[in-house]
Amino acid sequence: MSETDPIVIVGASAAGLTTAEALRRAGYPGRITMIGEERHLPYDRPPLSKQVLAGAWEPARVALRDETAYTKLELGLRLGVAATGLDLSARVVRLADGETVPYSDLVIATGVRPRRLDSDLARVHVLRTLDDTLALRADLAGARSVLVIGAGFLGTETAAAATQLGIAATIVDPLPVPMARQFGPEVGGFVADLHRAHGVTLLTGVGVAQLYGSDHVHGVELTDGRKIEADVVVVAIGSAPATQWLADSGLAIEDGVLCDEFCRAAPHVYAAGDVARWRNPLFERVMRVEHRMNATEQAVAVAANLLGRPTSFAPAPYFWTDQFDVKIQAYGIFPDGAEMLIAHGDPTEGKFVAHYRENGVVVGVLGWNMPRQLRTDRALVIDRAQ
Repeated sequence: MSETDPIVIVGASAAGLTTAEALRRAGYPGRITMIGEERHLPYDRPPLSKQVLAGAWEPARVALRDETAYTKLELGLRLGVAATGLDLSARVVRLADGETVPYSDLVIATGVRPRRLDSDLARVHVLRTLDDTLALRADLAGARSVLVIGAGFLGTETAAAATQLGIAATIVDPLPVPMARQFGPEVGGFVADLHRAHGVTLLTGVGVAQLYGSDHVHGVELTDGRKIEADVVVVAIGSAPATQWLADSGLAIEDGVLCDEFCRAAPHVYAAGDVARWRNPLFERVMRVEHRMNATEQAVAVAANLLGRPTSFAPAPYFWTDQFDVKIQAYGIFPDGAEMLIAHGDPTEGKFVAHYRENGVVVGVLGWNMPRQLRTDRALVIDRAQ
């Protein structure tokens, strides 16, 4: 590492902050600069679609650290300015304000951007940032109905939060059941039953043709011709890695920043969090994971590699969602075509653990209100149990 140029982290995120903290804990004495497009200090994103949206938490509560922590880290912060380019040979990051920032080593932790629909109508929202959440919360305060496009994690969490606020929620998704992409049709069916039991309207097996309204949205027209009225629309149709600024960098960009098992994208360049696509030796496949715990764990591995302590990143990813009175937790991966079986408990009683097997090997375990047994069964994924 250069004695004069800092380690630069692009992305004032959980992954970015954890990288800096891990470097300091390990005794790294050099300069660390963090660049963030948002004006906020790093904050926790999972509560945005749950506690913050529902009004149970105020925005300040999602801050990952108070301001004094950044002074102790001796962390140089450049907030409210986006990175616009990267010169690998010169080792500099270009910023939107025209400045360039030199680095000895670079960590890319820019996360993802939400996919949007082509609409300039008011009261149409995406939900990724704290500002997104506060804008949606303000519109929900005067709404009687909300329509959510997309039935993945974010869409179902948003519908649950709105329902708990007394707002009539409708979910539209082209697949037959919610969260089918994440956990398959069986668990998706249980999620559908949960939402219907709490009054959510599910319109599945159909897509959205267009939004309609005047200055603000009045509703959506579905692909089967039906029109569904709504005071507010939330677009939760997935996200894409925030790699636009790297288009001319020479890095391999394939659904994220492509890395090896050490999270290295190129000499002196690493990636962590939602934006990183790396080879996971545990599952012997290249993957990208958009979940909070992965961001933290991957950042710790990146810090070790920056310090010359080769650390292969081979996790069984952990993620969760809270909806109504249910906590769904999962370890591992849940590929299309995996065989799912109920290993413990009973779905009809609201508590169970499911195992997912691929070619006879347990690759994922999922718990529905059964956290203790799930933690035990996590070992099956790590040990590649038959």
